[in-house]
Amino acid sequence: MTDDDVRAGRRDPAAEDYPDEEYVEPVSAAEAARAGLRQLVELTGREASGTVSLEATDDGWLVGVEVVEDRRIPSSTDLLGLYQVELDIEGGLLGYRRVRSYQRGKGEVG
Repeated sequence: MTDDDVRAGRRDPAAEDYPDEEYVEPVSAAEAARAGLRQLVELTGREASGTVSLEATDDGWLVGVEVVEDRRIPSSTDLLGLYQVELDIEGGLLGYRRVRSYQRGKGEVG
């Protein structure tokens, strides 16, 4: 459903399947990836390297975010953490957890 549809008062046909429930516009994959990264950075205060995975679920999104947990010299020995961020269909944070940590130059092989 577009902004023009909303301004014109048109409703999303999917909303008519559940007349007693308010229709919720799901976030796009790109919006979910940005939201997961942004919210993890806000909560942990750590610098994100980027979003490394994205998976749609029945209830929203799972976003994989890589963050720098400890800067070292040289940077190829930085300690990184891979976090899984769970978002609802609107991009709201449901939870997050660190899946693993590893040295930048020693990622998984194979």
